[in-house]
Amino acid sequence: MALLLIASCEKEKIPQLPEIEPEVPYVPSEKIEGRVVVAYVTYWGKTIPDPKLFTHINYSFAELYIRNGLYQGFKLQGKEERFKQIVNLKKQYPNLKILLSFTHVVDNPDNFQGGSFSALAKSNAQRKAFAADCKKFIESWGIDGVDMDWEFPGISWSGAESDPAVDTQNHVLLMKELRETLGKDHLLTYAGYIKDKVAANGGYKFIDVKAVDQYVDFVNLMTYNMDAAPKHHSALSDSRAYWDCTRTVNAYRAAGVEYNKMVLGIPFYGQHSFSEKPTSLNYSTIIALDKNIYKIDNWDPISNTPYVTKNGRFFCGYDNSKSIGIKGKWAIKLGLKGLMYWQYDGDDSKGTLRKAVWESVMAN
Repeated sequence: MALLLIASCEKEKIPQLPEIEPEVPYVPSEKIEGRVVVAYVTYWGKTIPDPKLFTHINYSFAELYIRNGLYQGFKLQGKEERFKQIVNLKKQYPNLKILLSFTHVVDNPDNFQGGSFSALAKSNAQRKAFAADCKKFIESWGIDGVDMDWEFPGISWSGAESDPAVDTQNHVLLMKELRETLGKDHLLTYAGYIKDKVAANGGYKFIDVKAVDQYVDFVNLMTYNMDAAPKHHSALSDSRAYWDCTRTVNAYRAAGVEYNKMVLGIPFYGQHSFSEKPTSLNYSTIIALDKNIYKIDNWDPISNTPYVTKNGRFFCGYDNSKSIGIKGKWAIKLGLKGLMYWQYDGDDSKGTLRKAVWESVMAN
């Protein structure tokens, strides 16, 4: 009996588990001097961003206080504590650049829409007062500059006032005043529309990109929201869509803006609709969609972007690591200054998109 038991034990083999390869820690590529990665970081965001993966933060937002067309000053949106957290990053990363981004939208409960940039920019005295306030704020907080996000001269969004007859010209005067007041030691950038100025209603709408160019360090091209389902909103090049990245860069270059003053915008969200909810979904939401209903990472070789289908039908276009890599390689080859993204907290917990942005700028 003992012999049988020994024989039985000898035949039984203990299964060998496959060896699990240790996860290789991500090490960012070295920063290339002169190239930029710009992250819009919001006041409503919950995370403290990782400065190893960008060169600039545009803190979003500050808003104007206008009463009866008169400029009263500006305030941060949200809690000051959030802004302090972001500014404190400079203690550990002194080379990090932080800019305060201004919006036309009113969000603070103690404010109301009183005319916004259109009213502010009509007066030379008010332009000077705003620029002086910006300089004082920059110096008191020890940050690096301002980013202007007037969306856009000559049109009215979010109830903001507009005047096509003078807005585009006054925007130039506002940027000129900011440059002269801030001097060369502080940064001045702006969020740029996908086109140059366009004639409208006896004047213009959008931004005179050539006239503004001489006053700014660079422009953050808003190359997203350029269409909605069933078309791609952030296509690299796609004649089916209303607009695309290639046409945007070409429009700025045709207006006289050098490639090395352009920063290409990357969305950390997908665009479904301009009116039907959900209008958009963060990347973190997209990758968590119910796989029984949605399919992600479909690929369109024309637009060079992925898209989501819902029950087999196009639901939204977005960007992933593959499309960001393609865009980054294209942008750097042209000579663009780098990439920008809206917004940091749209990414997943692994930082998939922000890592892709960094690598596409610094490894090409």
